[in-house]
Amino acid sequence: MCRTGYVPFIGNWRSNLLRQVRGCVLEVGAGRGPNLDHYQPGASIIATEFNEESIVQAKPRSNAHIRLASADIEHLAFPDDTFDAAVATLVFCSVERPIVGFREVRRVLKPGGKLYLIDHVRSHHAWLGRLQDRLNPRWHAFAEGCNLNRDTEGNVRAAGFELISLKVNFLGLIKTMVACKA
Repeated sequence: MCRTGYVPFIGNWRSNLLRQVRGCVLEVGAGRGPNLDHYQPGASIIATEFNEESIVQAKPRSNAHIRLASADIEHLAFPDDTFDAAVATLVFCSVERPIVGFREVRRVLKPGGKLYLIDHVRSHHAWLGRLQDRLNPRWHAFAEGCNLNRDTEGNVRAAGFELISLKVNFLGLIKTMVACKA
């Protein structure tokens, strides 16, 4: 998970996004668990993280139906068509091969399953996008592989998802998306 995964102001965005999530849910890149308190009662969550040290520190407080697991987003050890929903917040900015990761998430979603995302992306404002491009090499090294200038929306579509909703925030720097397995 990107270091920016713990930005305080996105708490409301998390809450608003995760309020919609139902059923059997896979969360990828759960980190230390900032989303875990935002799931609705009745949802059954498997929260995964590549970094075993982080996932061990995740402590769900409000939902007893959360299981924590270490997993590689490019090689998820779940059968096809397992989950009703998948969640990733501030994750795909750090995935080395994001389209591969999105395709793997798509594989484990049931037909019609939904993907819920919050991620920081390359701004559609030309001047800001160019600045992100210039800053990205240093940021990438500083922020544990996080990229400032990803086209996450394009990657979601390239992986075979259909975008249902898109909210653009902060000059196009952060997007909240819901996509469906077509």
